[in-house]
Amino acid sequence: MTRWWHDEAIYQIYPRSFQDSDGDGVGDLEGIRRRLPHIAELGVGAIWLSPIFLSPMRDYGYDIADYRAIDPLFGDMEDFDRLLEETHAQGLKLLLDFVPNHTSDEHEWFKESAKSRENPRRDWYIWKDPAPDGGPPNNWQSNFGGSAWEWDEATGQYYYHAFLKSQPDLNWRNPAVRSAMLDHLRFWLDKGVDGFRVDVIWHLIKDAQFRDNPPNPDWHPGRPDIDRYLQTHSADQPEVHGVIAEMRAVIDAYPGRLLIGEIYLPIERLVTYYGEAGEGVHLPFNFQLLSAAWEPQHLAALIDEYEEAVPGHGWPNWVLSNHDQPRIAARVGEAQAKVAAMLLLTLRGTPTLYYGDEIGIGQVEIPADRIHDPWAKQEPDTSFNRDKARTPMQWSEAEHAGFSTQEPWLPLTDDRAGRNVAALARDNSSILCLYRALLGLRRQEEALRTGSYRLLCADESVLAYERCTAESRIGVVLNMTDRPAEIVLPDRFGGAEVLFGILPGADRPSGDGRLSVRPGDGIILRGKAGEGS
Repeated sequence: MTRWWHDEAIYQIYPRSFQDSDGDGVGDLEGIRRRLPHIAELGVGAIWLSPIFLSPMRDYGYDIADYRAIDPLFGDMEDFDRLLEETHAQGLKLLLDFVPNHTSDEHEWFKESAKSRENPRRDWYIWKDPAPDGGPPNNWQSNFGGSAWEWDEATGQYYYHAFLKSQPDLNWRNPAVRSAMLDHLRFWLDKGVDGFRVDVIWHLIKDAQFRDNPPNPDWHPGRPDIDRYLQTHSADQPEVHGVIAEMRAVIDAYPGRLLIGEIYLPIERLVTYYGEAGEGVHLPFNFQLLSAAWEPQHLAALIDEYEEAVPGHGWPNWVLSNHDQPRIAARVGEAQAKVAAMLLLTLRGTPTLYYGDEIGIGQVEIPADRIHDPWAKQEPDTSFNRDKARTPMQWSEAEHAGFSTQEPWLPLTDDRAGRNVAALARDNSSILCLYRALLGLRRQEEALRTGSYRLLCADESVLAYERCTAESRIGVVLNMTDRPAEIVLPDRFGGAEVLFGILPGADRPSGDGRLSVRPGDGIILRGKAGEGS
């Protein structure tokens, strides 16, 4: 049976940066509610919110102090209930970010755990004796730099934190932890949320023997500390799939709900998180496009590898940008950002859009005195700053781009006077109108939603592929360079109708399938259904 996410696109919102409704320079739930018409008009089917729970905000919501409370920065539970109700009224789904690997050190569980070695919650977190030399128990590194072990003088042990020291990892080998966290899922499902994106799901179980990780032969100075060692023992352990099966059982008890897993792993490992049918996550996030070389032959190989690896019971998905990685327009430039949008919305699988990509937000410079990202602060030599992907949405030509009545918490783009929803909605050639049109075409054409994928051509300039059902055949041709190109398509696209083009006035293929493609253009064609293979 087709599930709703087979047909719909997902839209990620970073709540701090979407819309400020109370004039404090930070986005909130009421602001999101007020902007629901934009999301509905865009043409997506679901919203995913980055964390909104009670938090000291040392990692901006990914350090949770209470999984059942809304942080006052974003509003209260009444605001959430109103947002959920109106999201559903708009015909949209609402997904929440679930962060189960770690809590804040201000969570009551950790406060109890840290009181003594005999405390009933001691084993809810990962505590270990020092190594024989008195140092950390092993060489595991924090994702944010330095050792992942923090010494606790009061109890004479180290606790493990895969991220900040204020984010102690839960012990998911403890059945009581599993039970309590699954109950948190049920709390929000009972409220009516439509599913979850699970943060760093591949981290949940660690090696039972806490063995050292092996050195990474490719590490060199300038790369983050986390890359010094291969995470052989600190993540992606076989037992994690049993934990995920328990989560999936909770989700499946509520019909039509979705479970997504954040997983940064090679394809052969990523696809194991689909599990056996009915036991894994519905969508293990596929992040290949976040770091791929923007070159047709490379992308074609990447897509084919992924298509071949997805199990028969699995469903593909694609992501261009998110809150942790540089935006697509910053990586490939403004013209190719449109080509990237066409790629995302025509590949087989569920596309996830990131707020602001629809208006082409690209590189935003963050002055040193305005850096918030704790990773950037802890490892300044890596030049990596997640703030650049988290700047405020730009709505209008008004002061502060209509995001707030006050100076936003992060800077806006230098070209905000024209790079905003109101201005771009008036320009039919804008990237915003492109996203709307492509999402509309995707809704109309079943082949673009659920059709099969097949590569047609990949050379130095052009990537071309087709999406097919028994009744329809759609061709997609993308020029990924600033040079004109010509390709020859199969006979079934000879003289094909042009359904859509990034640039106006695209020519049809000739009768023998020859097609000229202008620099930075993308063309969608209707081929002859049922002919050729």
